[in-house]
Amino acid sequence: MGTLRLFRSRIWLLRLAMDTRGQDMIEYALMAATVAIAAGAILPPVTPAVSTIFSKIVGAFARTPG
Repeated sequence: MGTLRLFRSRIWLLRLAMDTRGQDMIEYALMAATVAIAAGAILPPVTPAVSTIFSKIVGAFARTPG
């Protein structure tokens, strides 16, 4: 029984290694992770400028008669 189980496990692993159906999803996930890491590295210096712009917009809306 043990030899048959080992043989089936080996066949299953070989089929799994040859299967390429999920390859695109893995590539897209790696690409998304790369973009997220790059954005995280780039955005911290930009945060004060974005905050200033939003503060000006909120101030402009606060001054308009409503």
